[in-house]
Amino acid sequence: MSRSRITVAGFALVAALGFAGCGGGGNGDSGSQGGRAPAAMDTSTVRIDDSPLGDILVDGSGRTLYLFTEDGKNTNSMDCDAACLKLWPPMEGEPEAGTGVEASLIGTTKGSEPQATYAGHPLYYYADDRAAGDVKGQGIDKIWYVLDAEGTAVKKSVPSTEDNDNGGYGY
Repeated sequence: MSRSRITVAGFALVAALGFAGCGGGGNGDSGSQGGRAPAAMDTSTVRIDDSPLGDILVDGSGRTLYLFTEDGKNTNSMDCDAACLKLWPPMEGEPEAGTGVEASLIGTTKGSEPQATYAGHPLYYYADDRAAGDVKGQGIDKIWYVLDAEGTAVKKSVPSTEDNDNGGYGY
C-alpha cells in the first residue's frame, strides 16, 4: 500500500472515530474527572432553576437537563452506543412538574423504556456535570442544549468566569 493511501486511510479512521459517539466529546474529558462521581439524578421532578444561561430545566436535585437537536418530537432518534449513553444518559420515566414548568409539557417517549420529554424533547443528562447547576454540556457539537421553561433550546454560550484562573471553563 502506498504512503498516500495509508495517510488517507488514517485520516478516514480519525474522522470516523470523531463522529462516533453521538457528538459527545466537546471538552476532551470523557467523564473521568479524577474519579469523582456525577451529581445524583432525581428523576422524580422537572423544574426550572437559575443558571449562568438564565432559567433552565433541571431535575429534582438541580442537575441540568439537555435536549439533542436531532431527536424527533417525543421520539428518541439518537443512534447511541454504550459509550455515548454513558456520556449522555436519558432521563427515564415520567417526572412530576416542579416549580416553573408546565405539567402539560411533560411526557414520555413510546417504547419499553420510556424517556422523559419536555415540550416533545427527550431529556438527557451530561455525565461531566458534576454538581447541581453545572452546564458543561451546553452547545457541545452545536447539537446539545439546555431548555428554558417553554421547552425551547437555549443556544447561547456559557459565560466565562475569568476570576477563577481556569481558562473560563468553570471547573
